Amino acid sequence: MMRTTTAEKLAKLQKTPQNIRNICILAHVDHGKTTLADSLVASNGIISQRMSGKIRYMDSREDEQLRGITMKSSAISLHYVHEQEDYLINLIDSPGHVDFSSEVSTAVRLCDGAIIIVDVIEGVSPQTHAVLRQAWLEGIKPVLLLNKIDRLILELHMEPQEAYLHLRQILEQINVLTSELFTSEWMEKSSNMPPNASEDLESWSADLNMVLEEEGDDSNIYFSPDQGNVIFASALDGWGFSISHFVNMYSEKLGISAAALNKTLWGNYYLNSKAKRIMKGAQAKNKKPLFVQFVLDNIWAVYQAVMIKKDKEMIAKIVNSLNLKISARDSRSDPKVHLQAICSQWLPLSNAVLSIVAKKIPAPTNMSKARIEKLMSSNSRSFESLPQKSQDLRNDFLACSSSEDAPVIIFVSKMVAIERKSLPQHKARPLTEADLQEKRRIALQKRAERLAAKATENTENAEDKQKSKENLSGDPVNNDTDLNGAVEPQSEHVFIAFARIFSGTVRKGCKVFVLGPKHDPEKALQNEQSTLLENSDLTVNELSSSQHIMSFTVQDLYLFMGRELEIMDEVPAGNVLGIGSLEEYVLKTATLCETIACPAFTDMHFEAAPIVRVAIEPQNICDMPNLVKGLRLLNQADPCVEVLVQETGEHVIVAAGEVHLQRCLEDLTDRYANVQIIASSPIVPFRETIITPPKTDMVNEAIVQMTDTKCLRMKNIENDIEEIRPGLIEIQTPNRKCTIHLSAKPLPEEVTNILEKSTEVLKYFQVQIKIRTSKGGQLNCTEINHVMDEGVRNLKKQLNDAFSQAGKEWQGFTDHIWSFGPRHVGPNVLVNKIPNYQRPSLWNITDDTTGILRSYDDSIISGFQMATLSGPLCEEPMHGVCFIIEQWDYLDSLNGTSSCCIGDTNGASEERKQDLTYTNEVAYGPFSGQLMSTIKDGCRKVFLTQSMRLMVAMYKCDIQATADVLGKLYAVLGKRNGKVLHEDMREGTRVFNIEAALPIIESFGFAEDIRKKTSGLASPQLRFSHWEVVDMDPFWVPQTEEEYLHFGEKADSENLARSYMNAVRKRKGLKVNEKIVEHAEKQRTLKKNK
Repeated sequence: MMRTTTAEKLAKLQKTPQNIRNICILAHVDHGKTTLADSLVASNGIISQRMSGKIRYMDSREDEQLRGITMKSSAISLHYVHEQEDYLINLIDSPGHVDFSSEVSTAVRLCDGAIIIVDVIEGVSPQTHAVLRQAWLEGIKPVLLLNKIDRLILELHMEPQEAYLHLRQILEQINVLTSELFTSEWMEKSSNMPPNASEDLESWSADLNMVLEEEGDDSNIYFSPDQGNVIFASALDGWGFSISHFVNMYSEKLGISAAALNKTLWGNYYLNSKAKRIMKGAQAKNKKPLFVQFVLDNIWAVYQAVMIKKDKEMIAKIVNSLNLKISARDSRSDPKVHLQAICSQWLPLSNAVLSIVAKKIPAPTNMSKARIEKLMSSNSRSFESLPQKSQDLRNDFLACSSSEDAPVIIFVSKMVAIERKSLPQHKARPLTEADLQEKRRIALQKRAERLAAKATENTENAEDKQKSKENLSGDPVNNDTDLNGAVEPQSEHVFIAFARIFSGTVRKGCKVFVLGPKHDPEKALQNEQSTLLENSDLTVNELSSSQHIMSFTVQDLYLFMGRELEIMDEVPAGNVLGIGSLEEYVLKTATLCETIACPAFTDMHFEAAPIVRVAIEPQNICDMPNLVKGLRLLNQADPCVEVLVQETGEHVIVAAGEVHLQRCLEDLTDRYANVQIIASSPIVPFRETIITPPKTDMVNEAIVQMTDTKCLRMKNIENDIEEIRPGLIEIQTPNRKCTIHLSAKPLPEEVTNILEKSTEVLKYFQVQIKIRTSKGGQLNCTEINHVMDEGVRNLKKQLNDAFSQAGKEWQGFTDHIWSFGPRHVGPNVLVNKIPNYQRPSLWNITDDTTGILRSYDDSIISGFQMATLSGPLCEEPMHGVCFIIEQWDYLDSLNGTSSCCIGDTNGASEERKQDLTYTNEVAYGPFSGQLMSTIKDGCRKVFLTQSMRLMVAMYKCDIQATADVLGKLYAVLGKRNGKVLHEDMREGTRVFNIEAALPIIESFGFAEDIRKKTSGLASPQLRFSHWEVVDMDPFWVPQTEEEYLHFGEKADSENLARSYMNAVRKRKGLKVNEKIVEHAEKQRTLKKNK
């Protein structure tokens, strides 16, 4: 099949933004995204229709073809004619595996709509939830495609009526998810409204209700076949349809209006053949619904005739009635091929999908104001707080104009690595007639020169031969010059920016500003001239921490065509494009604009955060420069991976999961660094916490208080800890001038959960504290985000409620919070319980009280931050710990008595403070440093006095399997310390949905183990879920008689927490309390081998 469109035709279509549709395909893994993409690509003649679903055209990587899964999002532009109008479809295929959900985010940001695919056998899967949420958060319009309907016929052997009920259940499940997303957003908006905004909320609700009434049955929110946003399909067999196809077919035959039939073809309606009327209540009257009678029965008849009964007479009758033309080769070939030939002509999939896309997906010119404001302003800064010039750009987004006056606005969602030889500039192009004439002229000229050379003298011939040899061998001087002049060999890979233009027209030679993620248009506009002069020639590696603007001249523009690229001279607004030569200016994402008034686009939402890390080094130490260069390229090419250099000098890769990590290592070895590397065992984070002392021991016997106290004392002696009372210790600075009483207790679980979910609010809170402190409590109106301020107030209220519910001992703790940690945003709390210390509240930092204690207040906080960042068990961050400072006294430096109580914030004279500081610095260094290290050590010591526990990161593991392999599946989970949380059999199928929790440290090789044990019938999807306490003391040893009987004197049974802790300590080079020979009872052979 020849291509039905050309790059020139596509370039022409780019100039009509109202007929452009930017869409992506989203689904769970193996639900049929790439197969659907093949069908759509085949509609333009790029691949054969017969190879659709087999060639996987959009999967251009070798490992994608081998694994059979998509690992990166890729784009292609298609031409489609709908109702005599030409449409340009910019299609982006995306991965379904949870490890590559960052690629989904990069695709969704560039699109206006999405095709959500659901396998009707597996139903709504975990990744379906994720992609639907991503589409909702980005504000794009989804349409639903129910795929693999053929499996209901051939595998589950359902009758049409059963299949109809099954499809209706799946549709209801998806609409429940949509309703949850809508409700949560509405509640979040209403909760973040300021108290005086009730009128705005009422008007917003009224507008919403009006829209829903006008559209009819929430058509802009839910999926319903009668609304035209649902497609039924079998992508592998090449057919698909929306109910409008059958409405047009039957409305004339039945003499019913198309509008009435469209509303009743899906639903509880049936046809009264006698009255020739459509009636309600098909289910109650045991009648066939219209959808079963007019749609499913026909499809079932085709499959029965071709695949099951293989009835040639029936097949011929069906083909004739549908006016199809089936070739003799197709009719004599395999039944599957014959079926595909019939169905793809009767109900062509590409036509069904693209017609819905053209009708239902909005054009770039119809972008909503809400989505534009989301792109321009984040949660930490409202749209109204942007400068007026920045706010005016919203009109340019709405217009999507490609005129000369419109500013160029482009967003780069990721950088795509492409082999240099694959660029269109380096590919052989077909010769034109002028090129052939020029080659003919050169050939004739060379022939004439050779004939003339033969007629010359022998000496001249000899010289000519010598010259020809030199020409063949090359100019050695030039070669040497090139070799000596080449500072660095040219990289085999180049980076193409995967981008979309929202306004204006970008051309070669166009000058734009590259705006970093932290670009602030307000500051840039205030110092516009100096900013532009300073940053005119900088690249991303030369920017300082305060510089976020670079100047770039556009050189190469490309049109993505799947595995190929087409060169473009210009690209107007509303299109997806590729931009070359940006690797020196963009790391992962960037905003390109002709004006610095444009704010940087907001960060994309990633479903899976990088959590698994490995340390790497080259096998040959001389290859280290190549490895560092390769890591830089990998970091740029992958939107999710993180590349770090630790304090120890180790190079570390952080990935989203095991499959993602494997792909990163393969890319580093084979593509970017081209060196052999050594990777460490996967490094998984842990957390350290304390719990309420248990009341029973390891064999569920009541703990005797005396034994427990004795054990605790032994532990404290080893760590040189003296307790005033259980859980309270006294610490002193090295110069003995300051004494602090410090205690620790586990935070209530609800408080910890609230702090974990409020990271963004705490970050904003911390920024506001710094601004208020530096400006003496004064804030500009542009620095206030009312939405986030309301979030801070809600956080305080939630903490108050959670502390109140935890018991009387926690009453009033919210107002005494000194700091959160680690990094000021973690789930640990420092509390001020010092008598009479009138420290300003954390929630109101405008108090101007000063004094000696206030001067060293930051030292206390810094010590707390350092302690919570690395706990005493294995130097991992703490989690859910509350540290309480109960007393803080200074010792008088003159008479050795405690003359200054901590509660007297203004009681110390300036002379005493100076004398104290001078004495401290002479002997022990600055007092602020002494106090900081003392608090750090004190927090770690008081932590050791409690019941310590290790926390492991847990995956949520979703598996679909049949009853035959459930036993083997549970055996693998049990072996890896996993726990089954939920098990449910999908109605109408033999498939079980298993939801389990699995420690990430135990997950490596888990997917491969599952596939082996179940013969490939089960495949897990792993996603980070939560932190879970390992319910065993890392230092536990048998103590009671019952424990000795149960575990033995040697404690042969494995202490899981201790093994995890020791493994981390060994990796970090910390001391491990292990003996080389624990029990020397094994017989030794003393014979020496000669």
